[in-house]
Amino acid sequence: MQLKPGVFRLDRCRQCGHVFQNPRLSAEGLQYYYRDFYDGMNFSKMQKGMRRKRATYRRRASALLPFTTTPVAWLDVGAAHGHFCKTARNVFPGTLFHGLDASASLAEAVVQGHVDRAFQMELPALLNSPLRATGYDVISMFHVLEHVTDPRTYLECAMELLKPGGLMVIEVPNPACPMARLLGRYWLPWLQPQHLHLAPRHNIVRLLGELGWDVLLADEGAAHDPIDVTAAVALFANQHLPVAPAPWHVAEPTRSGQLLRRAGWLVALPLLLVGHVVDKAIVGPLLRMSGQGNAIRIIARSPRRAIS
Repeated sequence: MQLKPGVFRLDRCRQCGHVFQNPRLSAEGLQYYYRDFYDGMNFSKMQKGMRRKRATYRRRASALLPFTTTPVAWLDVGAAHGHFCKTARNVFPGTLFHGLDASASLAEAVVQGHVDRAFQMELPALLNSPLRATGYDVISMFHVLEHVTDPRTYLECAMELLKPGGLMVIEVPNPACPMARLLGRYWLPWLQPQHLHLAPRHNIVRLLGELGWDVLLADEGAAHDPIDVTAAVALFANQHLPVAPAPWHVAEPTRSGQLLRRAGWLVALPLLLVGHVVDKAIVGPLLRMSGQGNAIRIIARSPRRAIS
């Protein structure tokens, strides 16, 4: 998306359907590609995008209503700028929201009042931290597990941090979505090189069962984000038009190239609008009804007593 240098390969296990980046980036490599994506040069743009997703955040929070009405404390893993927590307060007004993220932008979420407490670290580090809370009623991980090198460890950590009988809600991309095959490399949820793992629903459910979770909901329709066609048009245009100025480009973009890029986006604008209508009116409803959306939502309950 930023047109930083690099080519990335995804392999799919023929037996179970798990999709994984191969070879996988090192921690230093990941840091290079994360840099200026959520923070730095892209901070303002990312803030605007997250503010526009209030309806999505409200649906995510409301998905817990059939299972709990009064969570005392909620930990949002991958909280970024805290916009989900800000919106979720309207659904659960009496809940304390804590945010966890490796990004420095989380500090601003505390200043803005989006979260009550912030942990700038990875989830496994919280287990051994003196800042660790006594236990959470809910832990959310919205589009987090696909980013981490070891999703199993994150699920184990969540169980340790939850109160007995506490709830976990996760959302991850659905690699079995028909749009993934149709759009190929221009399907946004591939999001290379950030997404290291894309697991089908049955793999996640099986793993949760092995770890002792009680799976209450596993759905591939309700969490669908109607953006596939629009994003594919944008990704295609972004890749094929002259690059915008950025410090990671070897050659300085020319003035004629920048004029051509602006003209190209003007040409692409009607296609983006058509894509938006198609996503909202046709593709989105069809995928939700068929249960083949671009995201998987799973709600699970931790054991009410310790597993021996």
